[in-house]
Amino acid sequence: MPPPGTRVAVAGGCGGMGRIFTRTAREAGIEVVVLDLARSIEAFPPPEGVEAIACDASDEAQVAAAFDAIAAGGARLDALVNFVGFTNEPKPIEAMALAEWNEIIAGSLTSAFLLSRAAIPLLRASGKGAMIHVSSTFGVWVPQSGFGPYAVAKAGIINLVRVLATECGPDIRVNGLAPGITQTAFLDGGTGRPAKQTKTNTDMVATMTAAKRIAQPEDMLGALFFLIGPGSEYVTSQTLHVNGGLWS
Repeated sequence: MPPPGTRVAVAGGCGGMGRIFTRTAREAGIEVVVLDLARSIEAFPPPEGVEAIACDASDEAQVAAAFDAIAAGGARLDALVNFVGFTNEPKPIEAMALAEWNEIIAGSLTSAFLLSRAAIPLLRASGKGAMIHVSSTFGVWVPQSGFGPYAVAKAGIINLVRVLATECGPDIRVNGLAPGITQTAFLDGGTGRPAKQTKTNTDMVATMTAAKRIAQPEDMLGALFFLIGPGSEYVTSQTLHVNGGLWS
């Protein structure tokens, strides 16, 4: 675990994984600042003592303002954990409008660029900054059709991690986490977004894993805290796949 007093910005901190991570971090004495959509903050307020900043991570001006607020008064930032991403109802590429493609790419990949760019100066100033971007099994393995822009965005996250690690080392370690199918609101469109049935075949995926189940948000905690904690000081540019042995 990172030591108590570590200050972490959690983008998408009101989502399924984000809420579990934020609560556990807070209980461990970690200082957390949550960035999320205003409607997500309203629906799932962070725990007491956790600062929340309304921010659409795909909006350049909102991201810049959020990190200005994080740095207000000379406050430091030790880590960024980015959970931001979503998909819509499955649709093949040939039937997809450009606007829908752009929306998902902006929300799931461009958002990671904007968050990274804004966080780098603060993380570099901390001396030993850490950054985690959450990718997905879909970034390297697409088990069913209809998830084109999301899969492309999450594959992009994996390479963004490599680029950032190269550019930001040795001051900032940058890693990725690629969860398998996880039981969160994402399966219905995502927290703070209109409900949309993604029709993910969770039973099929469960039978394909060595663990014989899909993931729960709590399954990601160990990897996340490891990647921002002192035990991973020589780990950077990696994407850790937590998928229950899906590829066994």
